[in-house]
Amino acid sequence: MIRKFLLLSFTLGSALLFIFQLSVLQLFNSEYRERSLNNAVQARPVYPTRGLIYDRNGSLWVANKPVFDLMVVPENLNSFDTLELTKSLKISKKELLFQLQNAKRFSKKLPSVVLRELSMSEVAVFQEKMWKYPGFYFQKKSTRDYVLPIGANVLGYISETNQSEIKSKTDYDLGEMIGRQGIEKTYEKILRGTKGVQLFQKDRFNRIIGPYEGGASDKAPEAAEDITLTIDAVLQAYGESLMNNKRGGIVALEPQSGEVLALITAPNYNPNLLVGRDRSKFFKKLVKDTLAKPLFDRSLQAEYSPGSPFKTLNALIGLQEKVISPETVFNCNAGHFYARGSFMGCHCRVGSQSNLIKGIYNSCNTYFAKTFTRIIESQPTSEEGVRLWHSYLEKFGLGDYLGYDLPIGKPGFIPDSGFYNRWYPKGKWGATTIISNAIGQGEILTTPIQMANFTATIANRGYFRKPHFKKTKSQKESDSLYPKNPTSIDTEHFETVIRGMYQVVEQGTARIAKIKGIDVCGKTGTVENFILLNGDKTQLTDHSIFVAFAPKDDPKIALAVFIENGYWGGRWAAPIASLMIEKYLTGEVKRSWLENRMLEGSLQAEYEKPLLGKAFTINE
Repeated sequence: MIRKFLLLSFTLGSALLFIFQLSVLQLFNSEYRERSLNNAVQARPVYPTRGLIYDRNGSLWVANKPVFDLMVVPENLNSFDTLELTKSLKISKKELLFQLQNAKRFSKKLPSVVLRELSMSEVAVFQEKMWKYPGFYFQKKSTRDYVLPIGANVLGYISETNQSEIKSKTDYDLGEMIGRQGIEKTYEKILRGTKGVQLFQKDRFNRIIGPYEGGASDKAPEAAEDITLTIDAVLQAYGESLMNNKRGGIVALEPQSGEVLALITAPNYNPNLLVGRDRSKFFKKLVKDTLAKPLFDRSLQAEYSPGSPFKTLNALIGLQEKVISPETVFNCNAGHFYARGSFMGCHCRVGSQSNLIKGIYNSCNTYFAKTFTRIIESQPTSEEGVRLWHSYLEKFGLGDYLGYDLPIGKPGFIPDSGFYNRWYPKGKWGATTIISNAIGQGEILTTPIQMANFTATIANRGYFRKPHFKKTKSQKESDSLYPKNPTSIDTEHFETVIRGMYQVVEQGTARIAKIKGIDVCGKTGTVENFILLNGDKTQLTDHSIFVAFAPKDDPKIALAVFIENGYWGGRWAAPIASLMIEKYLTGEVKRSWLENRMLEGSLQAEYEKPLLGKAFTINE
């Protein structure tokens, strides 16, 4: 009886266990259904077109154009006319066979790319012959169309994802487009959109026989967002033309908002070069140019001595610390500054006297050497003096990244007391040891965007907003995202320095930058340019710098222009800056004589000197 009961219990228990397991597998577990679907259904991604990019005035800058990838499912291939296919696609037989072999190694059942980014016209020629080539099909996507072929350094570029990337970016497909640099990278999530999917029914031979469930399970892509940049495309294009046959950078800002009006690096390249199947060829050519460096954004990445424009900051610090006043007069006794073994040449007339305003517009090295000395020696020790000086400069955004919305840049460098303690042990240094900092030489390094930013700070009488490239939708949003960053200097001191900068253009070193009807404030700079050659300090042609803003009392634009090997500030940088200001504020340039000189002027002879290498050219 017990044996009979046990047998019955075992039989019923086993039956219930099998029923439970079958119920779980069929009703709750989707694994086998998914496996079956994978064998019977092919999913093809549907890519949305990337968001459009407009300039600040609503001009379309970056659009899209449709392209097609030729795909293959190796298992579905039949014998075909290889010669006809290669002729239609304009590829070699060797390349075709290589791609087909790669596809088989990847998967016989899954699709692989044979040829990327075919145009509509190329597809149209081949489309009518598709019936001859089972296993092949076209996958539609889009690529960029740079309607305005400018600002490659701002926009960046897009290219296809690779095998290593899709391991970490699981929501991307192999070969899907992704932003690589510039705006395309920073705002990838906005510009990308959300891809959809199309499902196709396959038969037992893995052949497509039609839409799965009549397309009921397909998912449409979600459109990407368009974005508007702060850049003025007209000003950007004009600046790029002025920088033809020159190396350097221009950064123009709207002072009150921090919006970047133009970001120019030279040499640059046409962004359309990095679109299409020849992208890799042109990219390699750009990368290999290690002399002119067209992929190196000099406006964001190049660190230069700021030169004489830096004198304005030392003047502000001196005024705030009350070591000078606007009326303070210094004598230029012998055409140079000399103290305790430190020598600095000066362009002022021997025996001349300068107050602060005159010191600014004549760019008197002696005046600012003495001002800097007073700043450092205002504290009990030189170490404390440099610490004080450094703290003021930090408030201008120097010595650190500004936090703008492009993914590249350099922080520049403002030396602190720790730096000098490492160079001069036991505190054997003082103001005169580091006197080159008085005139923006020495160890100080800044990027052009930092120079434009501190110029905007002066124009604003004591604050800046973080430079940025994406236009906000409202003033409230702008105030929230980009609050004011105040300096530690009183407004009245900025007014004094601005009067000096105004006289730079009216009667000083930048008279060539005068514009009829517009009050321009600026400061020229001639930066000494040294390299180490076989261990010796060798001087090359000086750099030309100019910072400026206008109009004086209601500034709409602030900018920095840096021309490598441009001799002196008034020769190249000041004229280019003034033309940019005139173009932006009036919409036209009336000084055609100056415009033609800058457009046609070239520094290629400088760049072809043996120490500098050949100038960059690309004619394709």
